[in-house]
Amino acid sequence: MSARFAWLASAGLTALACQPGAAFAEDDLSDGPRTIIVTAPGGGIEIEEAESLDSADIGRTGSPDVLAALTRNIAGVSLQDAQGNPWQPNLVYRGFTASPLQGQAQGLAVYLDGARFNQPFGDTVGFDLIPDAAIRSVSLLDASPAYGLNALGGTMVMETKTGAGDPGLEASLAGGSYGERDASIAAGMAKGDFSAFAAGQWRKEDGWRDHSPSELFNAYADLGFDGETAGVHAKFVGADTDLTGNGVAPVELLAARRRSVFTWPDNSTSRYGRISLHPWVGLGDSTRLEGTFYRQRLKARTVNGDAADIETCEDDEAFLCLETVDEDDGGEEEQSLLTDADGNAIAEMLGGEDYGVLNRGRLHTRSMGGMLQLVDEREIWGGTNRLALGVSYDGSTSRFATSAELGALTDDRSVDGLGPIIVQADGAIAPVSLTAKTEYIGVFLADSLPITSRLTAEIGLRWNWAGIELIDRIGTALNGDHSFRRLNPGLELEYEVGDKLSLRAGYAETNRAPTPAELSCADENAPCSLANFFIADPPLRQVVAKSWELGASGEGTAAGWDIDWDVSGFRTTNIDDIQFIASRVRGRAYFLNVGSTRRQGLELNLSATHGGWQVRAGYAFTDATFRTPLTLSSPQNPAAADDGTIAVMAGDRLPGIPRHSATLTVDYEGMIGTRRFALGGDIVARSGLVLVGDEGNDNALTPGYALLNLRGKVEMMRGLSLFTELRNVFDRDYATFGTFSEVDEVELEEAPGAANPRAYGPGSPRRLTIGLRLEL
Repeated sequence: MSARFAWLASAGLTALACQPGAAFAEDDLSDGPRTIIVTAPGGGIEIEEAESLDSADIGRTGSPDVLAALTRNIAGVSLQDAQGNPWQPNLVYRGFTASPLQGQAQGLAVYLDGARFNQPFGDTVGFDLIPDAAIRSVSLLDASPAYGLNALGGTMVMETKTGAGDPGLEASLAGGSYGERDASIAAGMAKGDFSAFAAGQWRKEDGWRDHSPSELFNAYADLGFDGETAGVHAKFVGADTDLTGNGVAPVELLAARRRSVFTWPDNSTSRYGRISLHPWVGLGDSTRLEGTFYRQRLKARTVNGDAADIETCEDDEAFLCLETVDEDDGGEEEQSLLTDADGNAIAEMLGGEDYGVLNRGRLHTRSMGGMLQLVDEREIWGGTNRLALGVSYDGSTSRFATSAELGALTDDRSVDGLGPIIVQADGAIAPVSLTAKTEYIGVFLADSLPITSRLTAEIGLRWNWAGIELIDRIGTALNGDHSFRRLNPGLELEYEVGDKLSLRAGYAETNRAPTPAELSCADENAPCSLANFFIADPPLRQVVAKSWELGASGEGTAAGWDIDWDVSGFRTTNIDDIQFIASRVRGRAYFLNVGSTRRQGLELNLSATHGGWQVRAGYAFTDATFRTPLTLSSPQNPAAADDGTIAVMAGDRLPGIPRHSATLTVDYEGMIGTRRFALGGDIVARSGLVLVGDEGNDNALTPGYALLNLRGKVEMMRGLSLFTELRNVFDRDYATFGTFSEVDEVELEEAPGAANPRAYGPGSPRRLTIGLRLEL
């Protein structure tokens, strides 16, 4: 741990010395100067309509946890354990994904303090890189062109804490099931126009599954000056993580012993540092200029042990061959000689035992960018017009390298390296060394225009340009130079029927460019794995989303309860959507434009308070379907044709998206004598999912589930509380992700003879956490 603290401390000193940037929304403080906090492009015009959580929601269980708070409070949010690590889930909202995993189609734009947080190499979102103790609020907004690339299904905006807005000290220390240990601390102070805030979080656990330890440490610091007419904040975020995610496992293996993993190791490590500067200056009583400027670095390494279709050659048992399916010959299996980096045939060396591969990946990304916007707020036509005009730039250089080492699959299904690096002449398995350079430019306008005293038009317009250059450092196959551009409009009308009821209707267009990862893995004849990611470079088209939304919201009182409610109906059609398609080579896949897809649905949200009671309830219906007939590769699907392909019809459901989701959260705070206490709980319910690889909907869904979680807190002395949380109270077996896996050639000691190709990402069993929380 000392090396990690030393690295983060040095990065923090660098941040304070360099002082770079962020983005703003106004926060009025009655006891001091106003603070302008940059939140995202557009001056925060749509924040009031967002589904938002504050720091109290995030820390309600005792230890701050952003992802858990989103899941229990917003029915439209679900988490997938595709990776099998609690800090690296896929977040799905309205059928669109924000994920830390390469290979996921990233359909949500994420902003941290006004700067883009989607990592440039694959537009991924590393939730493990941010200390939850530093987050003041998190908001989910509808699709709008103002937020730039990836905002197909919406935008997540995260705002961090400042000393002026969050003075005092908060700390927690907790432990629990499966070796869970959690410590966090956050402190802020303000004096005159100056403020400071710092936070750190350390988490470690053995994991409830075999061979699944994980540890992370992350930190945050903010120094700010907020005057009457100008201000600036300098921020630092750093992280050092070592996470294990052993992924999905065959259903028969999980049924025999739920803690078991299929193959391992599967480990990823990250070191991350980000420094940013957030200035603003008033240009008059109604106008200000605000900006956010950042520089960041990410170093990541992965190692994945996987089974492989490698065995002795039929023609010569002294050598090894790779087995594939020849789709042009009716699905007949064929063998190709396994070769090493020098082109030499690899000899058989295990006497008939099973082989695997160790896929290793290294990524080093340096990126920087900024956003500058002019915000003007003034009274016109009996209302407040809020106009934001701005420009943004994000640039990056990423160096990526992978290799696949031949390994021995042991009795416990771990993979031990044997030395030879596999290099197939046909590119089916090959090392990669790549430099990817990206430049993203945006010019935007956002305006909240009062047409009458009751009718407001929210206008959005943005021009996006994306340039991506790929430089192959081994040969020339990956070289490529791509550019994408688009002008996206948006309009929403909001009408206040009365003081407590408003109606809205809107339309927006958004887009995302193919990532360097996708552009470099788009050839079905030269597929890639999640670790061995780049093989060839045929072109992909950018994705364009066209979204409609109708909604109503209101507030009122009933039987002493204060009630807020919101209902939304939405439809988003993606044109030239990009999906990750399974290959005929085990463990590998490729990206493909699959035509049109559509997500449409309904969301209902209700919150009510009365005395010490607080209740939130939500329901989300999401109908996510293909709109273009396709023939896709899915060789492990039992419904596949002899050549390993499946037929997808218009109307077939997209995989991995629950059609029905519901949440109910109930909390009560009261007094026992002079001591405060709190009791609460939540129910999270999700319907079954289409398996990834079953895009034709020919197999059964994963089972739906409903989980009950309970929590409580009691004040032991002033400022010090004891808290506890019990998750999955009834110890339900459930799955949040499903796909197919080839199991008939891998011996499962716990489930001999297993042949069912279904594989699930299992959810955690019952877990108990107990801790102490200090608030001063």
